[in-house]
Amino acid sequence: MLDYKMVKDDKGFEWIETELRGKELLTTYLLNKGTAFTYEERCALELLGKLPARIETLEEQIVRAYRQYKKYRSDLQRHIYLNNMHDKNEVLFFKLVTEHLAEMLPIIYTPIVGQAVKNFSHEYRQPRGLYISYPDQDKIDFILSNRTHPEISIIVVTDGERVLGIGDQGVGAIGIPIAKLILYTMCGGINPYHTLPILLDVGTNNEKLLKDPLYLGWRNRRIRGEEYDRFIERFVTAVKQHFPNSLLHWEDFGRDNARRILEKYRQDLCTFNDDMQGTAVVALAALLNAVKRLKSNLSSQRVVILGAGTAGVGIADVIVEGMNREGLSLSDARERIWLVDKEGLLTKGVEEIMLFQVPYVRKEGQKLSLEELVNEVKPTVLIGCSSATGAFTESIVRNMAAFTERPIIFPLSNPNEKAEASPFDLLVWTGGKALIATGSPFNGQFAQCNNAFSFPGIGLGLVASKATRLTDSMLWEAVKTLCSCAPSEDNSPLLPELSQARDVAYKIALAVTKDACRSGFSKLPIEDCEKAVQETLWEPYYRPIRPISNLAKRG
Repeated sequence: MLDYKMVKDDKGFEWIETELRGKELLTTYLLNKGTAFTYEERCALELLGKLPARIETLEEQIVRAYRQYKKYRSDLQRHIYLNNMHDKNEVLFFKLVTEHLAEMLPIIYTPIVGQAVKNFSHEYRQPRGLYISYPDQDKIDFILSNRTHPEISIIVVTDGERVLGIGDQGVGAIGIPIAKLILYTMCGGINPYHTLPILLDVGTNNEKLLKDPLYLGWRNRRIRGEEYDRFIERFVTAVKQHFPNSLLHWEDFGRDNARRILEKYRQDLCTFNDDMQGTAVVALAALLNAVKRLKSNLSSQRVVILGAGTAGVGIADVIVEGMNREGLSLSDARERIWLVDKEGLLTKGVEEIMLFQVPYVRKEGQKLSLEELVNEVKPTVLIGCSSATGAFTESIVRNMAAFTERPIIFPLSNPNEKAEASPFDLLVWTGGKALIATGSPFNGQFAQCNNAFSFPGIGLGLVASKATRLTDSMLWEAVKTLCSCAPSEDNSPLLPELSQARDVAYKIALAVTKDACRSGFSKLPIEDCEKAVQETLWEPYYRPIRPISNLAKRG
């Protein structure tokens, strides 16, 4: 672990004490200030002469960094530049991206992170996070003890089987937990010194990666069945032992494992699956606002969802909960939702049906295609989580618009090239009447169902309240809060602008914290909730750094 400690006095003044000196300090991204080290720090920390004479402020460094950023022509180059800064000076990085949040969030996260993940083994520069390979399963405790930060509040873990819309990416998927944790800090104000990205390397079934001589992961086909489950069990057991008060965030696990893992462990620790729960929170908030624009209610909608995996069923589940809160029974609510996979409508008698899909399976019969189903059930809402590019065809959309005055259409798959339809085409095909939200950014003209609106605030609330569980009630509070943050004008987007993500996260965190207190999953007095959230927030500024001797450290 890193040789430093954070110190705070009774008045809240913070500083850092470290035994690192000279070049070693300059190459430690959490402590490096570059040209902003004061003259006193340069003398005390053996830095004098290792830096140009000019002592800059953080604000002056940001001006230079932003100019350098703008010189890069491609988004992937900009992504690499920002990640390089992240690896060299974390405070400068977070101050820069926070000041340019709306512009840089798509570069750090979706859609550009997908390109970086695919190119991971070829663009590899510097390690970050922990890699737990299946052959090292007997050494999980040892690996966790090799982490950089001693105190951990949030862990984001993936096995890389189902990344965004690009599938199995093996060890390259480490880029996703790293990006998620950047957003936890950038939008949610989570202290980056308390975060940990983890890649569970259980192999890959991606033939291109297996044949790539530069592939950096365990060159083996994915472990399945009991072997896989035992590995996950050992990992969770170790996390509970090392980090009993942390949030364990699951990301980009395959359809066969994501729901099953969450359901197995959600009663034992504070855990969260963003693909299922975070996506659902944002999608439902956008849907509720769309319904509000129509002066209607959720329980009267007919909803077709293309994509019956983790995200699609997660969205279906929260829609059912929302309808139930409006008075429909669970069974009646489920009857208003139709799930479609690549073979067509989910129906009984199909061997591939997963346990979590069962509540939405229709009676045995013809597996209607999406177009046939739209013609038959005349949905008012069409949602895509399929990664099937162009699946919402002109014919389907025009037919839907013929029997629905203002169709609600959400092509949520990302990156952009995986979207079920272009939102611009949807407007043309519906005569400008469609209410639209997308999964990826389309020139900022449409509401983006970006999970940056959900998980940072949820995580901040859980950390601030020291909650022992994440409940459906807390997720519902997140939905309501996000709904209230959207603009109310009829022609405005269904969700806030990404530039507001930090304010949204704070409001969601406060709502989650209060619910955790009310429900008994936090020992925090409810009157202290706002103070707890405020005190949890980390701000990117340079703390003074003071030398500490080995002798003083041991003492």
